[in-house]
Parts: sequence; structure tokens; C-alpha cells
Amino acid sequence: MSNKAVAGNKGDSIRSDCYVELELTKKDGIQIDLQSKVKTLFGDSIIDLCKRELKFFGIKNCKIKIEDFGALDYILAARIEAAIKQLIDTDKEYLLDLLPQNKYKTEKDRYRRSRLYLPGNTPKLALNAGIHKPDGIILDLEDSVAPAKKFEAAILVRNALRSVDFYGAERMVRINQIPKGLNDLEYIVSHNLNLILVPKCESSEQIKLVNEKIEEISKKKKVENPIYLMPIIESALGIIKAYEIATAAENVVALAIGLEDYTADLGTQRTKEGKETFFARCQIVNAAKAAGIQAIDSVFSDVSDMEALKQNVLESKSLGFDGMGCIHPRQIKIIHEYFAPDEKEIEKAKKIENAFHIATEKGLGVVSLGSKMIDPPVVKRAQRTIEQAIDTGKLKRSWRNDYVG
Repeated sequence: MSNKAVAGNKGDSIRSDCYVELELTKKDGIQIDLQSKVKTLFGDSIIDLCKRELKFFGIKNCKIKIEDFGALDYILAARIEAAIKQLIDTDKEYLLDLLPQNKYKTEKDRYRRSRLYLPGNTPKLALNAGIHKPDGIILDLEDSVAPAKKFEAAILVRNALRSVDFYGAERMVRINQIPKGLNDLEYIVSHNLNLILVPKCESSEQIKLVNEKIEEISKKKKVENPIYLMPIIESALGIIKAYEIATAAENVVALAIGLEDYTADLGTQRTKEGKETFFARCQIVNAAKAAGIQAIDSVFSDVSDMEALKQNVLESKSLGFDGMGCIHPRQIKIIHEYFAPDEKEIEKAKKIENAFHIATEKGLGVVSLGSKMIDPPVVKRAQRTIEQAIDTGKLKRSWRNDYVG
């Protein structure tokens, strides 16, 4: 095994990150070379963190060079740990305290209109992502991370789950394709994770393997919070098996589609018209709705064209999708606005909800609107529309006080 290792990133465009070079030596103790524009203000604390972490891993003699580009403690700690673990074999984890505000659970049927993808090895993008108020934040360990950096990214994502304020967004991680992705679970399951995206999913067996690993880690680390799954269907085989995957486990809460990989699997090009993906998107929606879970559409890749995004959202909603992925914060507002119910949907929902309210007050077991009987699923859907309208500011919470219908 080599006695030298590097971790992190450096260069003129790098910020909120650091670069670490570590060399194990046989004598002369700990020698730290710190280069940082904020050395005068924070140099002592950076060096202290470095010494504590090296001591934690039992390293008494080494040369370590740190080039700091404004990295926070959790990033510095992750990069140092990644370098150390390239040189010594250890299961120990150097963990900073979990932010109190990150100790929250989420619900199976919570809103998932938007989920913002963030590359797992690019920390600057995660720091303030929560202030844009996406429904979910995805720390990605798969396609956005270079193969040589995946080990480092897993440690960084683990630390981000503990140290970054997500402002109430659902805390998601996209792991690597199964079986490789099972190794990622060791880094994330016990750190107040809410949801795991399972990419390129093609069978219920893959979901079973993920859940078995989650259960194993949860028992070992005493994890109590539920961890939900969102399989991403990205192949022709996955589309055919969509319902099997959607019903593979109770903690599968949504079915997503990835159209870039799907069209590549078909051997065709993805177009704006989307004729080549219409069948697959319909299959995802039908499988999800039949399983009683959410259907989540693919990302829209043109981050500069808001009008095209709006039309894409409206089409997605018309097909039955409940949300979609996004790759830039500016997409979130459009996605939320146009996945929200329109005035016609709100008015219909108000009438159904009002009929249900009257029937409940009268102790009736049947809800009717005019001469039409209303089934419980219709009532539930209307109530959800009302909730969405209130949540997006299209309806006052006190709407019933002024409603005459």
C-alpha cells in the first residue's frame, strides 16, 4: 500500500472546498502545511481540526498539506478522512455533531413536486440549497460523480447529511446502481436520511437487497426513522417491470423515470416533442397509481428556458405525474407553481370537500354531490388538492368560512 494519498479538489474555480495531500512518515510527528486565504482568521481552528482527526485515526507521524478554498469544517473533515482511509484500513468514522434542525422525519405521501439534484462531490452547491425550498434535496453519488471520486463523495455526503441545514427539505441520496450502491448505504443510512433513490432499477429483487442492507445497518446503528425508497426506471426492462418494482416493498413511496438513460437504452434520441418517451412515461404513471404511490417525471435539462419548462410541467401533470426532478434552483418555482392545482381543479375540490363536510356533520355514510355519489378515493384526492392550493397560496386556510357552494 502507498504511503501517500490525495483527496478533494483544487483550481481557480474551486470554492467552499479543499485539497489534501497526506504522507505517512516513520518519525518527526505531525507536520501540517496549511495554505488558506483565511489563515489569519481561521488557521488555528483548521489546524486543530486536522490534529484531532489524525489523533482519532491513530496517526502519530505524517506530513499533511491542506490547500483551503473556504471549506467548512465538515468538508475539511471529509477530505482529510478520505485521504487517511486510502492509507490505513479502518472502519472508524470521524463524525461532527448532527445539526439539531436536521433531526426530522418525513411522511410517505408528502409533497415531492421538486427534487433538486446536487453532485455529491461538489460541496459548494449544497451549502445553501435548502433556502430555495425544494421539496427534496438529492445528494448524488451516481452519474454526477467521477468513478475515481466516488469513495470521497460518499464520505462528503455523509458529513453533509449531518452538517448542512436542509431547511425542512426531504433529505435524499441517489446511490450507485445495485449492487455497487449497497456499499453506499454504509455511509448514509444512520445519518438521518429520509429517502434513497435507487437508479437504473430493473427488478423487485434490487429493492429487496436495498431493504435488507438498510435493516442490517439500522439494527447495528439503532436507526429508528423510516427510510423511504424511490426507484428510478431508466431502461426498457425497467419499464416492463414497473408495477413489480412499485409494489416491491411498503417503503417504496414513488416511482421515477430517467429519460436520458431510457432513450439511450432504446437507441433513440430524446426530443422536445417526447414521442419516443410517451409510452414509458404513461407506464410509470399507471404502475405508480396502481400501486398507490407517487409518479415522478424526469428532469428538464434546459435551465435557461422557463417557458419550455412550464409547458413540460403542464404536460407532465396532464399525464398524471406528481412532480419532477430539477437541476437548477431557478426551476423550482415554476415546477411548484404549475404542478399546483389550477382554479378549475380547486373549485371542483372545494365542492367535493364541502359535500363531504356536510355528510360528516349529518352522520351520513355516503357522500353525494347533486345526484352523483362520491367514492372515498375521490374525496381524498379533493382534500389533497385543497392542501396543495393552500400550500401554494392559491387558497386561504379559512376558505370554508367564506364558501357558498
